[in-house]
Order: sequence, then structure tokens, then C-alpha cells
Amino acid sequence: MAIDSDELRGRLDRATAHLDPPYAVVDLTAFDANALALAGLASGKPVRLASKSVRSRELIGRALRRPGWRGVMAFTLPEAIWLVRAGVSDDVLVAYPTAHRAALAELTSDAELAAAVTLMVDGTDQLDLVDAVRGPDRRPELRVCLDLDASWRPLGGRVHVGVRRSPVHSAAAAGALAATVAGRAGFRLVGLMAYEAQIAGLGDAPPGQAVVGTAIRLAQRGSYRELLSRRSAAVAAVREHADLEFVNGGGTGSVAATSADPAVTEVTAGSGLYGPTLFDAYRAWRPIPAAYFACAVVRRPAPGLATVLGGGWIASGPAAASRLPRPVLPAGLKLLGAEGAGEVQTPLAGPAAATLRVGDRVWFRHAKAGELCEHVNELHLVEGDTVVATVPTYRGEGHAFL
Repeated sequence: MAIDSDELRGRLDRATAHLDPPYAVVDLTAFDANALALAGLASGKPVRLASKSVRSRELIGRALRRPGWRGVMAFTLPEAIWLVRAGVSDDVLVAYPTAHRAALAELTSDAELAAAVTLMVDGTDQLDLVDAVRGPDRRPELRVCLDLDASWRPLGGRVHVGVRRSPVHSAAAAGALAATVAGRAGFRLVGLMAYEAQIAGLGDAPPGQAVVGTAIRLAQRGSYRELLSRRSAAVAAVREHADLEFVNGGGTGSVAATSADPAVTEVTAGSGLYGPTLFDAYRAWRPIPAAYFACAVVRRPAPGLATVLGGGWIASGPAAASRLPRPVLPAGLKLLGAEGAGEVQTPLAGPAAATLRVGDRVWFRHAKAGELCEHVNELHLVEGDTVVATVPTYRGEGHAFL
């Protein structure tokens, strides 16, 4: 979708003229359009919202109220408990294994919480830790999901394509762990997850890297074919020991492909609601940019340079240029290679720099979605050229879960 940068800049500037940077906004028209598009890509399968990519209770709730969205994938157990107690959802899957003893103690002492939260496991040592906090005879039954590693390991395993997650890679290993969980008192196996990060989280059209893009697409096609077969076999092996309620897979970058897998019953998405810059490198579907942050120009060190206060909101992952925020409004700005985006100041060059004056706003897009919210206490929600609401982020509510 083509965006008129002058129109967008004018709209955002008018909407936030009463605010002093730095601050962050979410364009609700783009947010809602992305939510609708993601649900459509899922082809009737429910979309579970990845809270890590949103980090605002109000916006999580807004997405969940839209058709096609159901349940939350939290990134920590304390966050999952908070979301349930706050009434955001009664179906929260924790995406990663937990070793948070205090949260486990809270979960195992409350039957309503235990019925709403599903723990992620990929080994018996995680079950042992739960039992050490509170034994099965002194707690409600806990819901458990198995994490099947979705990475691709061609050439007999000599090559690893994907992220390093669960040790459970084969259908046989999944079946063996499922048998163990099913035989343990105090646990109920209800789900299986397989997150294909090498497909869902890796753009297949990196700008200016045609050869790399071709290699990525070839690897993704090979990985997808292999995972279709292996995930189906793993689900069958696990179902021999448990009546699964759900099989979860995917992320924003693979919603359509993952939902086409007959073994998958639900897909996960979250980043696509905000549309960060990493998703500009995807061919299949690109979200409309919805989240921006503004910094103020505070000095002009040279005729062709403008410096804003702050701006160094760097995304997690490999230390690379792709993790830097991108100045997008006004169009025609770029970071300096020698300085990048700085914690206290960010000098900007490019044709538009000469037009900026002290006090002007420069609008940035973050490289990743929810991490933007770790830098601000609130998000200003914009419709047209008006701020229609201001809502707290997790940080604004006093929570820093990771």
C-alpha cells in the first residue's frame, strides 16, 4: 500500500502538536486494517495474539475483539498471570518455558488461573521444577503445551536453518515426551506448538540483496516442505497420548502458509499489527505501518545535518543495521554510518535534513514491534489528524517482564 509521506507527516504533526517529544503513536486505521488482513490470511483458523509484539493491554484487547482473533501468546508466566487477572483473556499460552518460582507458586495456588494459562515445556526438567514449587497433590492440574523445534536440518543435520529452541525435533521425540507428560500426575497435555522462525520471522526480500533474497526463498521452500511432513507426524505421535485442544504455529510472516498446513489448528501473529520495518522485507504480505515514534530536532551542526534528541531505540537480535530505527518522516533522511541512532542524540543527513529547524519533529519506525513500548509509558492513538485516546504500555503500568 503506497503511503503519501507528506500527507502522513502532516496528519501526525497536527494530531500531536500539543505533545513534546519523544512520544509514540499508533495509527488506529492502519492497526485495524492489519488485524483484518491477518485474520483473512488465516483462512478461518483462529489467530492467537503474540502479546510480546503489542505490549499494551488496551491494544491487545482491541485486536482480540475483532473477528478471527482468539487467545493470547504471552512471553512470560508473570505476564500471563497479569493478563488473566486483568480480564484481557482467559486463554493464555506462555510461549517459552518458565523458571519463575514465584509465578509458579501463584499459578499452582489458584484453580481459575490454572484453567486459563498453558505452560510451555520441552523436557522433563521443567516438569520437575513445577513439582518442586508445589507437588501435584497440593495443586490444581496444570495445562501443558509441547514445543516442537521447527528448524530445518538438511544434509543429515550438518546444516541448521532456523533458531535454537526446543530439543524436541523428531516426531518420535515428541511422542516420547508426550507419553511422559501424560503419565505425570498434576499435568494435562493440551497443545503442541511449532514456530517456524526461519519462515515467519525472516524477510525473503531484503533490500538491495537480490542474491541473498533468492537463497532465503529457496531455504524457506525446502523448510516448509519438510516441516509439513514432520509436524503432521509429530501431531499424530502426540495424539496417541493426549487429546490435543490446539496445534499452534507460525507468525506474522507466515500466517497464510502456516494456516494451510492441515495439522495446524491456530496461527500466531502480533508484529503485523504495528508493521515495524523488519516486515518491509517480506513479499507475501506487508503490513501497513501503524506505529511511529517522534523525536525533536534540537540543533543544526552543519547546513546539511539535523540532530534530534534521543532516537537510539535499538531492536533485539543480531547487531546489524536492520535493528536500527529508521527515520521516515519527512522523507529523505538517513542515519550517519559513524554514529547510527544514539541514546541521547541522533544526527540525520539527506535532502530533507536541510529543511528541518529546531523544534521540528522527525518520525521514526522501530525495527521490531512491541519493543517500541519499552521506551514509552503511553501510546497516543491517532485517527485521522486527532489523538482519540492515550493508553498505557506495559512499562506505563509498571511492568517490565523481560
